[in-house]
Amino acid sequence: MAVSPFPEEGGPGGPEPEPEAEEVPLRGYAVLAGTYLTATALFALGFRRSGRPLPARVPPWDVLLLGTATYKVSRLLARDKITSLVRAPFTRRTGSGDASEVMDEPRGHGLRLATGELLACPFCLATWVGTSLVCGYAVAPRATRLAACGLTAVTVSDWLQYAWSVTQERAEG
Repeated sequence: MAVSPFPEEGGPGGPEPEPEAEEVPLRGYAVLAGTYLTATALFALGFRRSGRPLPARVPPWDVLLLGTATYKVSRLLARDKITSLVRAPFTRRTGSGDASEVMDEPRGHGLRLATGELLACPFCLATWVGTSLVCGYAVAPRATRLAACGLTAVTVSDWLQYAWSVTQERAEG
């Protein structure tokens, strides 16, 4: 029997009690929203004080590149096996998804539950990831574009893998 370094429930103190039905961690949401807004405001203030100009325009291809990179990073953080070490304190594994992805659900109460909800949801993470990429684009557009290009290449590869799998399944009947 293999022992997981990330127990399904609890930690050193043993299993944690089940959360109340449909707990809504409003204070946890407030802390996360405050953290997001504070980080964004601090970036904007620092950027303004640096004297750098904002890009005069963002080409549509860059928006597409940043959007695709946002999608990929959000999926990697929320669903990849390797990044489960980031989610483990806030989530528990509930199963496997397609293409070796994993399904986690939030655990705990309050801020821990709210953080688990954020980390287990690629749609929720996309706001944070997209904002981070746009901040990177404002400071270092070439480097951010290059990183986004790499993430976009991985996304295209993923879709080609899916297409190949579907083609094989259809060919085999």
